Amino acid sequence: MRTKITLLLSLFCSFILFGQTNDSISETPPTENLKPKVDHAEPLNIDLMRDLGARKGEAEINVGFGVGAHRNYNEYFGFVEYEWAAADRLGLEVEIPFSFNHANGDAGIPTATPQNKIEGLKLATQYTFLVNEKRKLSMAFAYVHEFELNSFKKLGDKGSVLTGMKMNPVFVAAKNFNQFNTMLYTGPVIEHEYKSGEVEVGATINASMMYVLPNSKNFIGIENNMDIDKDGFHYYLRPQLKLAIQHNLMIGLVTGVPLTRHEPSKLDVMTRIIWEP
Repeated sequence: MRTKITLLLSLFCSFILFGQTNDSISETPPTENLKPKVDHAEPLNIDLMRDLGARKGEAEINVGFGVGAHRNYNEYFGFVEYEWAAADRLGLEVEIPFSFNHANGDAGIPTATPQNKIEGLKLATQYTFLVNEKRKLSMAFAYVHEFELNSFKKLGDKGSVLTGMKMNPVFVAAKNFNQFNTMLYTGPVIEHEYKSGEVEVGATINASMMYVLPNSKNFIGIENNMDIDKDGFHYYLRPQLKLAIQHNLMIGLVTGVPLTRHEPSKLDVMTRIIWEP
């Protein structure tokens, strides 16, 4: 699996670096009488609810699918997402993630195979309170609320539909250094399990740096996903790239490499299709 992923990354990098970067896939030039906005490269694994400084009427549809190799099972996961700007600098998002799991035959490893399920319903909002074109700097506050759903099997056994919820207030800061785009996405994560009544508090930190090819939306870079929860500290390194097929159609590829030893995942790879209608 590692060989296949390496080959895919090599092909994608070659296509981006030596492919066309003409006007058909370049960024749309600014229009007069619109509020200031700085274009930042948005990471592919943990993305934003809309562009920082989004303008009213902008919208985006994302569809993703990935495969993760775990100790004794393989996970096939994905999501469908719609995001739009309800007003200038105010973004909203609805996302439905799902996962299907299949045992890989390593019966000697006791880790249980998770049940298939729609993970939940994510509702999110984001407001960009600072846009500084001179310094190429943007900042925003966001909030993500996820209603966690039960597995298909338990729903079939007349189990409860909802199992809990996650609340995640977020601070976002992004700054461009010419072609290098940096972004920080961080905040506490509060999880409430309905059945036990337990409330757990953790945190998420996502730091990314991307190199954006001149006059294009193509980029290649790295995303650092760090989470703290009851099981400890989790750290995934996610090399990634994005290719603009047309001015409003992009495709991204991202891999996940665990850097903390206790992670159940060995490696994962995900592709994201991004369409701006």
